[in-house]
Amino acid sequence: MEKGTGRVSALLVTPEAKKPLHRAESVEAEAGRGLVGDRYHAGRGSFNAPQFDRNVREVTLIAAEAIEACNVRLGTALAPADFRRNIVTEGIDLRGLKGRRFRVGDVVLRQVRTAPPCRYLSRLLGEDMMTGLKGIGGIRAVIEQSGTIRTGDRIELLD
Repeated sequence: MEKGTGRVSALLVTPEAKKPLHRAESVEAEAGRGLVGDRYHAGRGSFNAPQFDRNVREVTLIAAEAIEACNVRLGTALAPADFRRNIVTEGIDLRGLKGRRFRVGDVVLRQVRTAPPCRYLSRLLGEDMMTGLKGIGGIRAVIEQSGTIRTGDRIELLD
């Protein structure tokens, strides 16, 4: 792939907090809300409490390469859904998207912060995710232009 591009290798959502994420072939992304069918779009995510900034809960992304690296670090075989991120990417350096706008399918996203590993994920999985995902936990993004995201869609930088 060209520099600054990648692709969607998996889409993962769940309607309720703490429930397993399931794969979807496509999802509707709604600006200002999140992914239709996901817990954060519905306001039912674990971090939807008033003390948390809702504006950073619309979409999360993690690289398939980071999942592989985490499994090597921990000696595990965790599946992409175990990481509780919505979009699994391939071929694009997510750390290079800091503050940038990018297109996924016909949806425009903007990176707003990293998605560092947390103790919640460690407790949920019974693994030291703080070590496993250190520096590679993925990113959070907001949706600037609504549309559909599909597995296999190209990811490209806009600015």
